[in-house]
Amino acid sequence: MTDRRAASIELSRVTKQYGSVTAVRDVSFTIAAGSLVTLLGPSGCGKTTTLRLIAGLETVTSGRIRLGGDDVTALGATERNVSMVFQSYALFPHMSVLDNVAYGPRVGGQSHRRATESARAALAGVGLAELADRLPSELSGGQQQRVAIARALVLEPRVLLFDEPLSNLDARLRRQMREEIRALQQRLGITVVYVTHDQEEALGVSDRIIVMNHAVVAQEGPPRDLYESPDDVFVAGFMGEANRVKGVLQRLDDRTGRVTIGGLTRTLPHRGLADGAVDVAIRPEAILIVGQPTDGALRGTVKRAAYLGSRMEYSIASEIGELFVTSPAVDTPLAPGATVALTLTGHGITLIRP
Repeated sequence: MTDRRAASIELSRVTKQYGSVTAVRDVSFTIAAGSLVTLLGPSGCGKTTTLRLIAGLETVTSGRIRLGGDDVTALGATERNVSMVFQSYALFPHMSVLDNVAYGPRVGGQSHRRATESARAALAGVGLAELADRLPSELSGGQQQRVAIARALVLEPRVLLFDEPLSNLDARLRRQMREEIRALQQRLGITVVYVTHDQEEALGVSDRIIVMNHAVVAQEGPPRDLYESPDDVFVAGFMGEANRVKGVLQRLDDRTGRVTIGGLTRTLPHRGLADGAVDVAIRPEAILIVGQPTDGALRGTVKRAAYLGSRMEYSIASEIGELFVTSPAVDTPLAPGATVALTLTGHGITLIRP
């Protein structure tokens, strides 16, 4: 259920320049109230600058920003009713957990009693009520993260912003915390914008993902669409591992085409591409190792093999190039030098623009 305070976000042709450097160029998108949208991209792509523009921590060079339909382009951070959770958490080390969370309401003019009550409610909401009297140094990384979230939520913001919130945590705790953030967002119905460079993290928490590259939006959409139907080579590679190979397209109708990849043929959406040579992205899990070479399969030779617990990873030389392949068959690993036959599943294969 969407909280009545949750606000939609609209950026219209927003540009941010620092002297001769353009950090964000002509960016437009809309985020629905009560949804969680991730800004994803490599370092320097403009995602954190975009987040800071939404927060009011940076001023736009041109363009408009609206929150809940209100034009906030000229408003400062304190006038937007937006809270931000930083990568460093930025907790006051000399204050108790309770005082850290109550600090914002007190500065905002609430009485000591009211601010304390609000802080206790916020801590209960993130499962830390029993740790209210501890210092930040007495908490784990995940607990500190939840205090930072409580400190943001206690201000009852219309929008909650996260800037690389899990980068300081180990892998197991990152998974746990992303699940907690997603559950909290869904329970409260708040609008969340989440910045990360980790595609797995983005896939795990988002209603929609906005992929940025070189200061512009490369592609946006639901996580499954971006993973299974990337628009171009950059998005295909950034949304996970992808083998880029050559194929030949023959259009069949206004939507689909027959694509020949080596000796294999698949019917795929042609995505408006013309007949002839095309680029094809194939996910590692879409390549099946089916045993010894036979008719109707690609012939390959294992070059490298790695055991990763839940799966094997292989580099396999084939007639269409060297392929990165994953396999759940950890009980029957293949040794380098083994000759194998490869075929393709019906998913994880898409035509891409160069």
